Amino acid sequence: MERTTKLSFLILCLIPFLLGSKGDVGSLTPSSLFDQMLKYKDDGRCAGHGFYTYDSFIAAASSFNEFGTTGDDNTRKKELAAFFAQTSHETTGGGGWPSAPDGPYAWGYCFVNEQKPLGDYCDPSIDWPCASGKSYYGRGPIQLTHNYNYGQAGNAIKEDLLHNPDLVSTNPTVSFKTAIWFWMTSQANKPSSHDVITGKWTPSAVDSSAGRVPGYGVITNIINGKFECGQGQNSNSEDRIGFYKRYCTILGVSPGDNLDCNNQMSFDK
Repeated sequence: MERTTKLSFLILCLIPFLLGSKGDVGSLTPSSLFDQMLKYKDDGRCAGHGFYTYDSFIAAASSFNEFGTTGDDNTRKKELAAFFAQTSHETTGGGGWPSAPDGPYAWGYCFVNEQKPLGDYCDPSIDWPCASGKSYYGRGPIQLTHNYNYGQAGNAIKEDLLHNPDLVSTNPTVSFKTAIWFWMTSQANKPSSHDVITGKWTPSAVDSSAGRVPGYGVITNIINGKFECGQGQNSNSEDRIGFYKRYCTILGVSPGDNLDCNNQMSFDK
């Protein structure tokens, strides 16, 4: 083999390594770390055991170029910690169970489907009309809910989720994609969770007067502020913080300031 050919071959071999070291999500969360964080996701006591796989997470993450790749390593780690914390709370099997093995914050990703749906979550919508006989209760890591969210998520990831919402609970890659889509997308007066945790969001005058300041607490406000924010200490909000602190410790990064939304007015008000 000629010298130039050998050099070209060597460069080609190094490309995946170089790319991985600079940006991809897998470089910060190898499968062993994924399993450590979501320690009981495959436990038989979890209704969704075996559903959330590492390969499906990596495949989904690769569809969103800025997810877990924005900023320096500490910023990237904080984003992954925050994402897994919020989604772990949504799918936890240990929340409110202090004596759970390894503590309540080791039991994220236990469920795929909402445990006690309050209805079919079908809201009148011209853009995202409900399909006949379909229900849009919470599914997947973010517990995607309501027809308009299924419609928008499906449009973004090129899946017809309005007519096939069960795809979110039967295809793990699609399931993770919907969660990452929600994470990366700003809606109405809410910034994206991604922009908040990576420092891209600057509060407006309205945000500042409502007590909404940069930090993990604003993400809780984005996801469920109507029920958890602006009412003093809240057990659900505290649960989200507990997961976040655990994952920050595992990833070796500081959680930062403003972790709760106790004194923040909800975006939904």
